[in-house]
Amino acid sequence: MKSLRLLAVSALALATPAAAQSGPIANAPSGAVEGKAEGDLNVYRGIPFAMPPVGAMRWRPPAPMAPWKGVRPATDFGPACIQPSGKGQSVYTPATTMPTSEDCLSLNIWAPKNAKNAPVFVWIHGGALVSGSGREASYDGQRMAERGVIVVSINYRLGILGWLAHPGLSLESPQKVSGNYGLLDQIAALSWIRHNIAAFGGNAQNVTIAGESAGGLSVMYLLESPLARGLFQKAIAQSAYMVAMPELKKSVLGVPSAEAAGQMFAGAMQASDVAALRGLDAQTITDAATKGFFPFGNVDGLVLPQQMTTAFDEKKMAQVPLLIGFNQGEIRSLMVLAPKPPASAADYEAGIRQRYGDLADDFLKLYPAADYKESIIATTRDALYGWTAQRMAIKQTEVGQPAYLYMWDHGYPAMDGAGLHAFHASELPYVFGTFGSIGPNWPKMPDTPEEHGLSDAMLDYWTSFAATGTPVAAKAAAWPAYGTAGNFMHFTDVPRAETGLMPGMYKLNEAVMCRRRASGKVGWNWNVGLAAPGSMAPKAAGCD
Repeated sequence: MKSLRLLAVSALALATPAAAQSGPIANAPSGAVEGKAEGDLNVYRGIPFAMPPVGAMRWRPPAPMAPWKGVRPATDFGPACIQPSGKGQSVYTPATTMPTSEDCLSLNIWAPKNAKNAPVFVWIHGGALVSGSGREASYDGQRMAERGVIVVSINYRLGILGWLAHPGLSLESPQKVSGNYGLLDQIAALSWIRHNIAAFGGNAQNVTIAGESAGGLSVMYLLESPLARGLFQKAIAQSAYMVAMPELKKSVLGVPSAEAAGQMFAGAMQASDVAALRGLDAQTITDAATKGFFPFGNVDGLVLPQQMTTAFDEKKMAQVPLLIGFNQGEIRSLMVLAPKPPASAADYEAGIRQRYGDLADDFLKLYPAADYKESIIATTRDALYGWTAQRMAIKQTEVGQPAYLYMWDHGYPAMDGAGLHAFHASELPYVFGTFGSIGPNWPKMPDTPEEHGLSDAMLDYWTSFAATGTPVAAKAAAWPAYGTAGNFMHFTDVPRAETGLMPGMYKLNEAVMCRRRASGKVGWNWNVGLAAPGSMAPKAAGCD
């Protein structure tokens, strides 16, 4: 309790007397904050939305802060959450290194000046649930906010600090659950927005959650979680992946329980109990966890009541308008997710027939041996991202909600020349209009009217969806809902409305998932193509 009082005192000490202020001030219920006037926007950075999750608060649900007195400066981004150090170079390497801290639960707001009852767009960053931050330059909310929406980007606990489950932690919980702390952080941020966003000119009843990659996964978690119900009214998921989740207390689908995985990690760290784990350095355990701990939400019966596939099948999700899609070249920048190609086309076909049995002919029709290296890339893309996007569009349509499906299939000379056509996350500079904020290894983007025109269309689609639930662009094609025709938007050089995404792709991947879920012996997602273990699960009722 003493440590909690010290944290509260520390937070209050950051507020300053109102007389010293010169920037825009928002008098929010959580406490007044001073931001910066930037053009036609008021921008507030680094606002804490929960108590620091440090010391005794490590691996506990986020706790609300007491309102502070005076005016708190909100002109600088807060630190990113602790994440693995020493990451190698990739296309995603940022231009500058972000400061990190275990005290990282903050959010940032871009608001039009004189905003009143404006729609709210909440961005959840990607990074495989182990890295990233709401402060990344590519997520700058300026261009979106200039279109009349309030943009909020958030941080949430990552890796072992955000997703560890352990029997000792479950015993501490009144509900006897553990893990899912990163998701609880996201819910706490949405709750803060619900209670405070009106002070910034936002409409707490018109909130859209949005994210890419692990942020898209988080959007699906939030669609399922009963604890998030009512905190948002629309959802956008870019390159989301509907993974098979571990359960808290028992082994399922070939993986250990989340608690058992936590015990194995504690054993590797020679930590005899939760107190010993809390005594370890945050960066040390985060780096150690990269050697085998895979952060995912776990099915605990409370935060995430069941597998996502089951929850959406049973219509136990937030029934809200959805915009969802994936990228044609997802895996080109994520080749670590794809199995190593075999020596020959004959070896590829033999491997597929051995693994897929009665589904092999359907598989090879979609992913032929004649071009097996490209087929391997497409196989992994579709099992992770393509199937997820179409499945979500179907499920929301089934409950009477509009779903807008897309495939990002855009390239430009430097991107395509590097073999990265439409790679994972390559749509982000277009969605946010942040062409000048890409990292040093990102293929150089052309500064042309055509590229900026495509970005303008995407900004229009995304912000109009946040405002009204219908994506509309002033100078681009009408985007029909998925509906019974299977409509989708194909983003190439320009947006093109089409029908019938990749015939056969969804049916095959749905059958594989359904059989594996019925057998209970192996998960779906990465276990596909030549990476599939053993032979295909047998036919099951309702699966083919």
